[in-house]
Amino acid sequence: MMLVTIGLRAYSQGKTFPYVDGKDALSGYLAKSGLKKKNTPGIVVIPAWMGVDEHARHSADLLAASGYHALVADIYGEGKNPKSPAEAKELSSYYKNNPDIYQRRIKVAIEQLVKQGADPANIAVMGYCFGGTGALEAARGNLAVKGVISFHGGLGKDTTRVNGTITAKVLVLHGADDPYVPAVQVNAFQQEMRATKADWQMIYYANAVHAFTEVTAGNDNSKGAAYNALAAQRSWEHLELFLKDLFK
Repeated sequence: MMLVTIGLRAYSQGKTFPYVDGKDALSGYLAKSGLKKKNTPGIVVIPAWMGVDEHARHSADLLAASGYHALVADIYGEGKNPKSPAEAKELSSYYKNNPDIYQRRIKVAIEQLVKQGADPANIAVMGYCFGGTGALEAARGNLAVKGVISFHGGLGKDTTRVNGTITAKVLVLHGADDPYVPAVQVNAFQQEMRATKADWQMIYYANAVHAFTEVTAGNDNSKGAAYNALAAQRSWEHLELFLKDLFK
């Protein structure tokens, strides 16, 4: 599956990467840059609600081909990938409703990526859908990251949570017609960014709904989630520009 077509340089296929969070066994996917250089930036990729999948693995491979070390984080735990959307909703809701636990899982992935050679001063977190929410949680939790990127992610948080300082740069890549992220959530997120004086960007893609980077979502926008090839390509290009600026 290809999200976009790019010239692959120093390309190396990634591999399954076992690690742990305390006593919990996790199984991610590691793709390292083949370029021999110091201070290689690292990017944690948080997959959508079905867990570590082809989409996230392919993204990690593309990032490695572009000169980054990338790790697809396992949020749920080894062998716990959901078998249905209903299971995915239950599992993902647990982490969204317990942001401290979600942030810890992301922090562990960051630590593992640094152990694999990524520069600890140049780390970003990106994610898709549920993973996009996780990327924002990395910023909200002030994890050791320079920037976060959300692809068609949920933007909301519990209204009882107090806004903290956000030091990471924030990029939100959003379907203009996404029915799963209501206007009230978008407005609250933007107000949060202003209140925290964050360095943030939010880019909308016309005729795009939820999951616009996911080929397996089909192409029927009326279902609320559908692939949009143009939005997928443009969003990846916006990611590349953001990373280039972030790690300059």
